[in-house]
Amino acid sequence: MANNIHSISNQEPDKTSLPDRLLRWDQVQPRVGICRSHAHSLAAQNPPQFPRPRKLVPGGRASAWVESEINAWVQQRIADTQPDSSDIA
Repeated sequence: MANNIHSISNQEPDKTSLPDRLLRWDQVQPRVGICRSHAHSLAAQNPPQFPRPRKLVPGGRASAWVESEINAWVQQRIADTQPDSSDIA
């Protein structure tokens, strides 16, 4: 048997090749741990301190955040709280 379709479908997808997804606030909030109004306040700063949401429809009300931008923001918060070698005595 050359190809077993079941063994291919059971493999974990390569996360580096997955396309970005748009996340609604109910998916973003558990990842970031801040309230929606604070996220919008951070995004409004210059330069933005939080990823800005994208309108789902031009002129519409619904917004979503780009998943990779949210993930990068979380990773940066983690990196910012790691003690660097000069902090360790």
